[in-house]
Amino acid sequence: MSDCIWQPPPDRVARSPLTRLIGRVGARDYHDLQRISVEDPERFWPEAVADLGIEFSQPWSQVVDDARGPMWARWFVGARINVARACVHRWAGLEGEAVVGRYEDGARETLTWAELSRQVTQLAEALVELGVEPGDRVAIFMPMCPAVAVASNACAHVGAVQVPIFSGFAAPAIASRLEDSGAKVVLCADWSLRRGKRVEMRQTLDDAGRFDVEHVLEWNRETRSWPELVTKQPGTLPPLELDSEAPYLLAYTSGTTGTPKGAVHVQGGFLVSIAREAAYQTEIETGGRVHFSTDMGWIMGPWTVVGAGACGATIVFAEGAPDWPDDRLWELVESERVTMLGLSPTLVRALIPKGEPQHDLSSLKAFCTTGEPWNPDPYRWLFEIVGGSRVPIANISGGTEVGACFLSTCLVEPIKPVALGFPALGQDMDVVDNDGNPVRDEVGELVCRRPWPGMTRGIWRDDDGSRFLETYWSRFPGIWTHGDWASVDADGYWFLHGRSDDTMNIAGKRIGPAELESAAIGSGIVAEAAAVGVPHEVKGEVAWIFCVARPGEDPDDARVSTAVTDVLGKAFKPGRIVWVDALPKTRSAKIVRRAVRARVLGKDPGDLSSLENPESLEQIEPQATSSPQR
Repeated sequence: MSDCIWQPPPDRVARSPLTRLIGRVGARDYHDLQRISVEDPERFWPEAVADLGIEFSQPWSQVVDDARGPMWARWFVGARINVARACVHRWAGLEGEAVVGRYEDGARETLTWAELSRQVTQLAEALVELGVEPGDRVAIFMPMCPAVAVASNACAHVGAVQVPIFSGFAAPAIASRLEDSGAKVVLCADWSLRRGKRVEMRQTLDDAGRFDVEHVLEWNRETRSWPELVTKQPGTLPPLELDSEAPYLLAYTSGTTGTPKGAVHVQGGFLVSIAREAAYQTEIETGGRVHFSTDMGWIMGPWTVVGAGACGATIVFAEGAPDWPDDRLWELVESERVTMLGLSPTLVRALIPKGEPQHDLSSLKAFCTTGEPWNPDPYRWLFEIVGGSRVPIANISGGTEVGACFLSTCLVEPIKPVALGFPALGQDMDVVDNDGNPVRDEVGELVCRRPWPGMTRGIWRDDDGSRFLETYWSRFPGIWTHGDWASVDADGYWFLHGRSDDTMNIAGKRIGPAELESAAIGSGIVAEAAAVGVPHEVKGEVAWIFCVARPGEDPDDARVSTAVTDVLGKAFKPGRIVWVDALPKTRSAKIVRRAVRARVLGKDPGDLSSLENPESLEQIEPQATSSPQR
């Protein structure tokens, strides 16, 4: 295939954990392995669990039980497991660093595997002393640092359900999650740094109110230590062996309404799904060094803690913003010898104007990217300029509710630019039209036809399951509808085209925002773009494209509009080009297009608690309404 950007070297294929699993299962290649993983889960998952070295303290009687329907499937039935044991304690005798903390003020912190294991146990014992029991919720409101791994695993150690909260949330957003989750304890930092400014985290928590919170355990950032209640503990409490279906994590995702929803993930399914993904989709191995530019409030935070931990890899945490100062991310890769770097396409677009990296990035073996569809030019910049055309991009796509990835680049197969590769192991994916019929070589709804281990077990406080069923299972009965537009090309490679609720219908033609944005960025004067559909009397909808100019470039509506029509045709000529200083983004660098469109139309934008820069919306509204029609 001439359009592939990367061909896996034979020696890399031979060393790949995925190649090892292919041989273990007796499959011919990845595609045969993927087929087996979907059609014969009773054969595939035991082999994968054994290959990963994950030990259940009590074996399962059945890999999957879907007698109540796919939406209520249970996995590893009757088995007992503890995520903290699988991700921390089993490595206590391993030499080297388990976690590294890089702080914005230049400080560096490390914990060995033995030290991490002891601190996890001590914090777990402190939680028990505070009355925390299995199933109780414990919120985590902290910057990305080694103590986050301690907090997360301490919750798992005693069977508490962790509730990660974005470290940059304001008080109202924290309050809504504490109230909804009914958290009994909050693990909170006293303060942190972001872009050189002190963020008073404990004060923000206090401003949020206590609700049902009985205790706050405050981690001291200056001394990087827990209070005496924790440090006095003996560190001898064994991890509690829990039912595979015991709740492990409440991961909140912003909704289109004002109510965030908490996706419930469980010990066994989440652990196995994430470990599978880390090892076989991104090739994280024991001794590797992983940095993901993320936050515990995004699913990729727990993904990093569990995925790297399950594989015995060092996690490099970084407090603050990844692009402040400008070269911070690249300096971290060089100094910490990072082997797997995770980041979002939006972050890559933000890094391009800062110039080419001036650091030694030879330690990198893979990128992992997720969050939203790629634009071709930034993708090539990451691969060719940053990675020197030798570091493959493991482009994955899943979601907070998915608990892992639906689609993933396969690093033992050729890679096409911006493609998601193929369905991930264990995922029975399809693209369908409005009637639920499979389609190829055209855009349709991304669906999953069978359950998978990492799937959310429902939405917190949705006691009768109605919200869960309505959100994911109502469009096509018995089939998970994810809300993404996707397509499969003639070679079997999968592509995403944006959220289906972001899709525009222009003169009867459906188009996702990513295609319009890519064309606008291709003009050469646009650093970032967000395309939204606005009602039009004749065409039904037209696209308004909100653009951030590249440094040193002047806004030029005609140039951008021409770039779009040159790529997509005159039918997709933008209705307006609007120049703004910044686009509204989450702390995980995802552009929130629905908020842009809502402001343009004067509608309720829904839950905006995850926005890092809500002030950007104030600029959008007056500029949008005052821009001349084109």
